Amino acid sequence: MSADTAATAVTAPARTVEAADDAVLRLVEVVLTAEVYNQHPNLDLNDLPPHCREVFGVAGATEAKRPVAVSEAMIKKALGIPDAAERLKKNPFVGYEEFGQRLRVTALPEAARWFARRGGAYLIRENPTLAWYYERNEPIEGISYADARLRNPKYEETKAYLDRRVSALLAEDERMRSALDLCIISAPEEIRKRVEDLVLTPEQLEAIEKVKIALANLAYLRAHDIAEIGKFLFVGPPGTGKTSLALAMSHVLGMPIIEVRLSMITSQYLGETSKNIDRVFEFAHRLAPAILFVDEFDFVAKSRVSDDHGAMKRAVNALLKNIDQVSLIRSSVVLIGATNHPRLLDEAAWRRFDEVVEFALPDRQMRLDILRKVTAGLDTAADLDRLADETDAFSGADLRMIVKEGVLTALMEGRTRVLQSDIEKGVNMVLKRNVIKDRSWV
Repeated sequence: MSADTAATAVTAPARTVEAADDAVLRLVEVVLTAEVYNQHPNLDLNDLPPHCREVFGVAGATEAKRPVAVSEAMIKKALGIPDAAERLKKNPFVGYEEFGQRLRVTALPEAARWFARRGGAYLIRENPTLAWYYERNEPIEGISYADARLRNPKYEETKAYLDRRVSALLAEDERMRSALDLCIISAPEEIRKRVEDLVLTPEQLEAIEKVKIALANLAYLRAHDIAEIGKFLFVGPPGTGKTSLALAMSHVLGMPIIEVRLSMITSQYLGETSKNIDRVFEFAHRLAPAILFVDEFDFVAKSRVSDDHGAMKRAVNALLKNIDQVSLIRSSVVLIGATNHPRLLDEAAWRRFDEVVEFALPDRQMRLDILRKVTAGLDTAADLDRLADETDAFSGADLRMIVKEGVLTALMEGRTRVLQSDIEKGVNMVLKRNVIKDRSWV
């Protein structure tokens, strides 16, 4: 290769058109993306796929300053592809700079046509920057910039971006580290649960829609001082989807979720529980926009009448005070409390939630819908209608366990086809578990 600092093409174009191997296509995708992104300032970070953000060194940054560059070292680190320059030495439209070991496109239109002809369409489809370019210059059937942008993980929803924000908070205030030790923080891209994976009631779907509408009309709601929105209490027995929906809302709203169990922040030291509650809520406000999900809400927020312990009363008061200060409209924090024991909650706690959402055991139709979702993609001969009839009073978690046990039973017998008898074993196992759970050993 040339030792000149200017990028130079390496060889002449190949005469025949044949598919390039996957590694070469991925490399050309990255250098093409860099060139298009550098030439068109209207494109932003959400137009870059996550792997391109990694290669360009902008993952977690507040902005991507142009020009972005493609180095061999970053390609190896982000994509795991060694010897990028060697792999691309026969490409007629990619040049190499010895100084800095950087790759770049030398002729954008020609490189773009080469990439499309050699089988790059599947990568263009998922890359908003390239989809934007091709839609305007080299249209390809089935490729749309709007679709690619919609599918691309938003920059603000990535773990890299969240890590950078958390690090900045800790740098500003070391006290936030103690709050970080009390909770689990996840970026939307880390959450596997999706709303479309769940079977929800109309009431649960409406709760999600209200938050989306509120976020779309923040200025209007602020102007009219309508702020008591976005504080939910999820109520229902275990296994009915309270935690699953809270996690899935991270995707819907594009916000990180802060999970905390009140039993885990209750301290044996006098007064520490109240301080822990304050720290967690302050952290949510500082990280906002965010979802604060408080599980086992009844652990602290139980009736103050039944517990005359002074420290616990102060903890309850701290919790109620912090709930009062949460507002989606004013502070961009969505609060979700979850409880399996609503009767234990203080009346004052009930009043502070603007929306109480019930998670009852699924009815027959919901059980059938859950079973269909869980078994989707499986090779199964199970009678799902019959199973829905047989599983009255089973939770969604019970139904998932039934299917899991059925799959394992089949695999233990060397099969991938799940039979009705396999599923029935799962039903019997769940019934046995429930009997043991309800048994008194005292």
